[in-house]
Amino acid sequence: MAKRDYYEVLGVSKGADAADIKKAYRKLAMKYHPDKNPDNKEAEEKFKEIAEAYAILSNDQKRAKYDRFGHAAENMGGGGGFGGGDPFGFGCGVDLSDALRQFMEQGFGGFGDIFGGGGGSSSGGRRRSSRRKGADLQIRLKLDLEEIATGTKKKIKVNKKINCATCSGSGSAKYSKTVVCPVCKGSGAVRNVSQSLFGQFVNISACQRCSGEGQIIENPCATCGGDGRVNGTKTIEVNIPAGVKTGNYIPLNGEGHAGKRGGPAGDLIVHIEEKPHSIFERRGDDVILVLPVSFPDAALGANVEIPTLTGKAKLTISPGTQSGKILRMRSKGIPHLNGAGIGDQLVQVQVVVPTKLSADEKKTLANLQSSENLKPGSNSFKNVFERFKDALNI
Repeated sequence: MAKRDYYEVLGVSKGADAADIKKAYRKLAMKYHPDKNPDNKEAEEKFKEIAEAYAILSNDQKRAKYDRFGHAAENMGGGGGFGGGDPFGFGCGVDLSDALRQFMEQGFGGFGDIFGGGGGSSSGGRRRSSRRKGADLQIRLKLDLEEIATGTKKKIKVNKKINCATCSGSGSAKYSKTVVCPVCKGSGAVRNVSQSLFGQFVNISACQRCSGEGQIIENPCATCGGDGRVNGTKTIEVNIPAGVKTGNYIPLNGEGHAGKRGGPAGDLIVHIEEKPHSIFERRGDDVILVLPVSFPDAALGANVEIPTLTGKAKLTISPGTQSGKILRMRSKGIPHLNGAGIGDQLVQVQVVVPTKLSADEKKTLANLQSSENLKPGSNSFKNVFERFKDALNI
C-alpha cells in the first residue's frame, strides 16, 4: 500500500514550522497511543505512521530531502536518502518500540499523566520497553573495477557480538528466572516529580537498575554475565550488484551485533570503496584506456587486441589515426546500477615516438623525412594553434 504524504498524516501544511509540527504530532500521538487504544491494531498502525512522519518532518535535513524527492528519498543510496529506508536512523523499519521510544524522548510526560492512570506504568503495569535491538555495524569493502563491471560475491569476516551459547542469549543461568524490577515495578522507567513556579514538572528516565527493560535476571549466566552476548566472529557472504561505486552501501538486515538478552540483531552496513585501477580510469559508467600506438600502425592502420574489464577485444585503428583521437567501444564499460544498459570503453590513441633507433631505422626515416606526405600541412599547424589558444583561453 502506498504511503500517505507526511504532511497529510500530521494534518499540517508544507509551510508549517517546527512548533506546529510538534504540536500536531503530540495531539495525534496521544489520540492513537496504544495505551489509550488497547488491542486496537488500526490505532497502532496510525500511531506508527504518525511517528514516522514526525521523524522526517522534525529533522531539517530529512525534511528537505522529502520535500524534494518525496518517499523516493527513502531508497536512495550513497547517503542521499533517509538512511537505508529507515527514517529513525536505527537501521530497521518503523516498529512499535521505535514509535514509543520517540514518544517518550519528546518529553511529553509519563503515561499515567497523559492518560489519567497515575502510577508507574499504564495498562495494568504492562512493561513499556521492548527487547533492545543490537547496534549496527559498518564496514568498508574495497572492489576492483573488474568486480564492479560484472558484479560479484564476497565473503567477509565480521567481529561482532553474538548470542551466548551457554544461555542461548537469555542471559540467565540454568534454572534461573526473570523477575520484575523492584525499582521501576516493571515499567522500565522511573518518574521524578518536582515543583516549580509553573506547576508540577514530571521527568521520566530509563530505570538504571534494569536498563529500561522492566525485568532483571535472578541468577545471571556466568559466561556472559547476564548480557546474553559474547564477542565472536561470523563469515558473511555479500552479493555485490554490477555498477556500484564509491559512496554506495548495502544494508544486511540482522547481521549486526546481537541484541542484549535475546533482542533483535542490528544491521550490517557495507560501504563500497572502489580501488584505483592500473590502466583504466572510470568516468561515470564509461571507462577510459590510453592506448600506445606505433607511428606505422597509426599511419597505415592496424587491428590490435586490447584489454577490457571483462577480457580482451579487437580494435581497429584506421589509417591516418591522429594522436589523441578517442575511439569508442560500445557497451564495454560498466553496467548502469539503476537501469538497463552498459557504459562504453573510450580508447585514447597515443602515438609513440621512438627514442632508440638502429642505424638502419635511422637511415629509413631519413629517406622518408623529405617526403611531402609526411610533413605537417598548414591545417595541422592551424589545429595545433587552435588547441594552444583553447588551453590558454586566448
